[in-house]
Amino acid sequence: MKKWFLAMSLLLVVAALTACGSSGEEKASANSKNIKLGATAGPYSDMLKKAIVPSLEEKGYKVEVVEFSDYIQPNKALDNGDIQANLFQNTIYLESFAKENNMELTKLISVPTAPMGLYSNTYKSLDEVKDGATVTIPNDPTTAARALNTLRDEGLIKINEKAEPIRVSEKDITENKKNLKFQPIEAGQLPRSVDSADIAAVPGNFALAAKMDLLKALALENMLDPYRNVVAVKTENKDSQLAKDIKAVVESDNFEKIIDEQFKGFGKPEWMTK
Repeated sequence: MKKWFLAMSLLLVVAALTACGSSGEEKASANSKNIKLGATAGPYSDMLKKAIVPSLEEKGYKVEVVEFSDYIQPNKALDNGDIQANLFQNTIYLESFAKENNMELTKLISVPTAPMGLYSNTYKSLDEVKDGATVTIPNDPTTAARALNTLRDEGLIKINEKAEPIRVSEKDITENKKNLKFQPIEAGQLPRSVDSADIAAVPGNFALAAKMDLLKALALENMLDPYRNVVAVKTENKDSQLAKDIKAVVESDNFEKIIDEQFKGFGKPEWMTK
């Protein structure tokens, strides 16, 4: 009986110590500085690696950048905790995707973003645009609105002042003195269309993927902030120390210096220009 009592006591002590060790490990994991940040391959993955990760590592983080090839998996990975933040999408897409998929994801901070550009192999200046010129624009409504807004900003068309900027369409055009002929096509094909159309409105990400120089566009988009890419996190983590550290890095002078040197042509969000 005495041996049985001693054995049971020993088991209880071991169990208690094991439980304490387990709790300690969970706490360490929750506060771990080993993090993963996600982005689509290309300029925003590069932005993480060149302008964000080094400064986070100086703050003691060990960072792995996870690259994705589509616009769905980065948010799924963020939602299930496989990554702690991502950088690839604008606010409009983030809010729409989160709502449709019942996810609690939040914009942390907007970053410089490659703007849409008006490119041409026909003209050297928009002042040369002739009557009846063909203009290729994206065939999805959101990006088409950006193209039309840019053409308006350059004085080639006029748009109904009552039209909502992010939902502008061809039906909102009130004046088209040059009789521009619009040809909506899939956004990924717009870089190729520079050879066949008089003007091509090419989103920045597709221009960079096609090795086009943003600074060689005849005009660059005056991008609205909802179109700028953002660092996103799970809503429950928006006030975490990691979130605060990422914001501090993006708001630093060093971040802006790297953008100016290595991401030429990227449009800065309003908070950076104040």
